[in-house]
Amino acid sequence: MKTAILGTWHVHAGGYAGTAAELGTLTGVWEENEAWCREFAERFGIRQYASREELLADDIDGVIICSATNRHKEDVIAAARAGKAIFIEKVLALTEADCTEIRQVLKETGVPFVISFPWKFNGAVLTVRSLVESGDVGRVNYIRFRNAHTGSSGDWLPPHFYNAAQCGGGAMIDLGAHGMYLIDMLKGLPESYSSAFGLFCGKPSVLEKNVDRVEDNAVTAMTYADGCVAVNETGFNTSGCPTILEVGGEEGYITMTGDTVVHNSPATEHKTVPAALLPGQPAPIVQFMNGKVPEGCGIEEAIRLTVMMEGAYRRR
Repeated sequence: MKTAILGTWHVHAGGYAGTAAELGTLTGVWEENEAWCREFAERFGIRQYASREELLADDIDGVIICSATNRHKEDVIAAARAGKAIFIEKVLALTEADCTEIRQVLKETGVPFVISFPWKFNGAVLTVRSLVESGDVGRVNYIRFRNAHTGSSGDWLPPHFYNAAQCGGGAMIDLGAHGMYLIDMLKGLPESYSSAFGLFCGKPSVLEKNVDRVEDNAVTAMTYADGCVAVNETGFNTSGCPTILEVGGEEGYITMTGDTVVHNSPATEHKTVPAALLPGQPAPIVQFMNGKVPEGCGIEEAIRLTVMMEGAYRRR
């Protein structure tokens, strides 16, 4: 596939560019910040487009959109109307209404669309999902996902990641997106949300006079009609914490810690034992570059993530 990078705002833009260049042809980049655009083009040895319109008019098959979240709607719609396949960083947009508008344009144009939900293809996560779907632990009543890094405490996240207007929030809407789409994958959309957001690091970039504060430490608890509860924990201040996924049920328990999965259920005679790990699958960006639309990374799943984020930020 021949692709171009549309926006370099997100920290994953460089990684996607490397994959795109390795698996296909990466023609160039456009970013509204001219200095960012020039640096990115020089780093990858690619063309610096003068405008989004020039990029979309080029002979390319698709675009990889890594612009600021509040720019996603206009970028996706423009790319779709130009007939380009679309790969986009999460979240799709800041409101369900914007997502619905995007869906209509995608329906009209028929272009392929992929959102980046990489944890859905992790071997340990796939193992947990398989155990849940097999009925290993019975009826699920508890889910917990924790994913955190040192973006703030280690001072490696760029200052614009703390800009509420561009991001729509802080740690929860960014890193916490992974927990939300995995909880949806395992249990569906919850009925209610309650969030606790904190500001642990007093970064100057966070506290600038004209920049709203956004959370860098966050938890959202969710409830379901059947009494199940789910907890999504995230933050930009934790070092060395493995990614954790827990699923509890009437008959047992599953725990994923990093790349290890153990379970305790009738099938294990209620002994806590390692589960046989399923192999991981290629990341969404790899599947996109190979001309595939990976299961669970389409427009409907993208909209559901935005619905969950609206709930998380409204109920706090």
